[in-house]
This record gives sequence, structure tokens and C-alpha cells, in this order.
Amino acid sequence: MSVWQPSVTVAAVIERDGRFLLVEELQDGRQVLNQPAGHLDPGETLIEACAREVLEETAHRFTPAALVGIYRWHYAPADVTFLRFCFSGSITGVEASRILDKEIMALHWLSAREIKAKAAQHRSPLVQQCLDGYLAGRNFPLTVLSKSHG
Repeated sequence: MSVWQPSVTVAAVIERDGRFLLVEELQDGRQVLNQPAGHLDPGETLIEACAREVLEETAHRFTPAALVGIYRWHYAPADVTFLRFCFSGSITGVEASRILDKEIMALHWLSAREIKAKAAQHRSPLVQQCLDGYLAGRNFPLTVLSKSHG
């Protein structure tokens, strides 16, 4: 009997002047848009994972300040369920010479309207759900999360 185990991911909604930072990446041979996001690695906290993923995918140093929400999505083709912890926060710098993850093709600063209009290009429905949560003012303190490294 197999044990069901969701894939834990983190993502960041990053706003600057009414525009949001998205990555354009290659997934299963398709160009898609996503928030900077990725998997939780062993031994790191969710907050550390989010800061690391943003840096690896965008070269931006990101400090999570609030939890936007926890989202669940089942990706049927691979029979994988994702649990996404989405954060908001601030950019504290850019490492301009940093080489981005190989899947990242480009960075885009888009308005909420532009993001919605490109829904067919979203990597998953979580892209819009996280943005909608942020725009609705969901802003939970980071203290709701355990600080334990495990």
C-alpha cells in the first residue's frame, strides 16, 4: 500500500509599483508563467525556502513578511498534489550577475490585469489564486508557521 504524500512548494507574490514579478519558464516543453516558486528542501523552513527560490529564479533577494495563504492543487497528468505556501514580502536587493535556474527563460513585471489575461499561460491555477489572495488583502503573520528546522 502506497502512502499519499503531497509535494510541498513555496511561492512569492512580489509587487512593485502595481506590477507583479513573474517568471517565464519551460515546463513539459511549454513556456509558462509562474510566481517565483519551488520545492521545500530538507532541513529548511518554509520562509527560508521561499527566499532561496526567489533568489535562484530571479536573482532578487526577497524577505517574506506575511503568508498570503496555503493552496492545494492536484495535477492529474502526474497524479501529484501540491501544497503551496504563498508569501508576500519585499525585495532587499538584486544580484545582477547571478545565473538563474536553467528552466527560467525571462522575468516579467505584469499588472494584475495582464496576468489574468494570460491565464492560458499560467503554470497552474495556483498563479491566479495566489494573486487573488494577495489582492484580497490576505496577510497572515509569519508567526502562524513553525520556525523549527525539523
